[in-house]
Amino acid sequence: MSQPEPWLRGPVEGITPGLQPAAHALLFAGEELERLLPSLSAPQVWARPGGSASIGYHVRHSMGSIERMLTYASGAALSEQQLAALRAEREELAEMDGAALLVLARRVIEQALAAAREVREDELDEPRVVGRKQLPSNVRGLFGEIAVHTARHVGQIATTAKLV
Repeated sequence: MSQPEPWLRGPVEGITPGLQPAAHALLFAGEELERLLPSLSAPQVWARPGGSASIGYHVRHSMGSIERMLTYASGAALSEQQLAALRAEREELAEMDGAALLVLARRVIEQALAAAREVREDELDEPRVVGRKQLPSNVRGLFGEIAVHTARHVGQIATTAKLV
């Protein structure tokens, strides 16, 4: 029998209670990507069935988004390199297959979990601003968005993987 989903395995070690839901979501996303990506060829990864976004786009965009949200959570603005990466997310990288995308996903998810381990409970509601418009958020909100946004894209990856 497979193990239960991360949220049913108890607290993630080293992560404050206020970020446990985000940590569980990130762990689940990582496990789903481990299941879905390794066997996919580059043509499958970049296929756009019915004109939908490719699996490659979903992985690159969701991982790039995690990195951007972590930047905002740290209180910093995006770098020019991050803005350029955002603009490039839709570009097909024919040399990247599922295994290569999984390497990217593992790295970014581990980075997010490491960042979550650095957050103290009393920092969760510290204000943060997002984007050029400096929209209001806080550390808790940014980690919540990391969880929700990543889950949405992993769901789309799972659906697209069935079609390719």
